[in-house]
Parts: sequence; structure tokens; C-alpha cells
Amino acid sequence: MFRQYSIDQALALVLLPSVAVVLAVLYVVVVALQGRPFIFTSERMRSKDQAFYLLKIRTMKLPEQSMNETALGGDQKWRVTPVGAFLRRTRLDELPQIFNVLRGELRFVGPRPPLRKYVEQYPVLYGQVLADTRPGITGLATVILHAREERLLSRCRTSAETDAVYRRRCIPMKARLDLVYRDNRGWVLNAMILWMTFSRLLPRSLADMVAVKILWSPVVFRRITGGFYRDLGRAGEPMIDNA
Repeated sequence: MFRQYSIDQALALVLLPSVAVVLAVLYVVVVALQGRPFIFTSERMRSKDQAFYLLKIRTMKLPEQSMNETALGGDQKWRVTPVGAFLRRTRLDELPQIFNVLRGELRFVGPRPPLRKYVEQYPVLYGQVLADTRPGITGLATVILHAREERLLSRCRTSAETDAVYRRRCIPMKARLDLVYRDNRGWVLNAMILWMTFSRLLPRSLADMVAVKILWSPVVFRRITGGFYRDLGRAGEPMIDNA
């Protein structure tokens, strides 16, 4: 695990100059269109007991002090700025997390780091998810469930409804896919997940062509990731009772 994690840090160091240029351009654009602050920090958990502050480009109007941090539902959509909507759609708002990777808090690929309140309420579940891997900037659950999660939460009209739907409909499935990743992770699966993440920046036709002809080729996947298809097919079966 140490060797794999060190590779993430080395890659982050190599990518840092290019990412810094992009961040500098985004800083000028974002601050001009929506003001400061440019960076938003959110407390997340890297294990059941260790917290850290996740870095993002701010994409929403500043919250009122009484607002509790939770998943983004339809009740909070009004807070997303126009430039923020673009950043969230392309995931460019995640670019500052390269510094989380450099600090050893994240990997490029892994389960997304949960909020503290969910870890405290579901310690057994997140004990499994975060047991032997660090969280990541992107992950299997992210690329497969992101659109579905957005659709579910966009229908919610109150923070309480958003929280309930996220707990009941999102957390269990995301945890199952995180466990599928844990059991099948490797450099090829990581590369596929990274491609599926970055393909949002490409024309849809090109991204779909590569995904269908190469990334989701049964021959490639079965030969290199072994039981991935079998485990992915079982991801919809009940595996975790305390979520």
C-alpha cells in the first residue's frame, strides 16, 4: 500500500505545474464572476478516526451560519452559481485536491471521503470502506452513480428530505461499489476510472467511442481485473445491513 500511495504523491508532484496554471486561470475567472473566497474547505474523514480538510473551488453562494453541511439536494440548488455549475459538471472544482494528495490525505482513485456525521452514524459500514485504502479524488462509485445520485437528490425540497434520501438510497449502493473496488483494485481499473472521470472534458461522441470499444471491452476487463464483472453484478444485492 505504501508503494502505491507514494506513486500517487509522485504523480501529483509531476502534475502540479500544469494544475497550478489551470488553477491560476480559474482563480481569475471565478473571483471575477462570483467573488471570494476562491477555495472552499470541507471536513471529511480519511478513516473512522482521522479527519482532514478537503479542498475545492467554491461553486456555491456562501452558506448561512445555521446551515449544516450535507449532500446537495434540490433545496440547495439555488446556491450553485452559474460558473459553479460548469465547474461541478466538469469536476474542475476538484483540482485543488491535488494538494490533498501531496499531503497524503487522498489518492487519485479510491472511495470518496465521507462527512464526519455519516462515519459516526455508520461506523461499521465506513470501517469496511476505509479499512485498507485511502479515499480518492474519484472512484468507482463516483463514475457509476454520480448522475443517479444527482437525479435522486435534485427532487428533494428540504434538507431533511435530502439527508434521508442520501442515507437510504445513496450511501448503501456507494458503499457496495466501494467494496467492489477494494476487492478488484489495480492499475488498469484505476486507469479506467480516471479516464471515465476526465472524459467529461471531451466531446461526448469521442468519450463514448473510447469507453465502448476499449475501456468496457469484456476481454480487457476479464483478463486483467478478474472477478470485477461478477462483483459489479452483485453490487445491487444487499451486502450491508447498517446503512
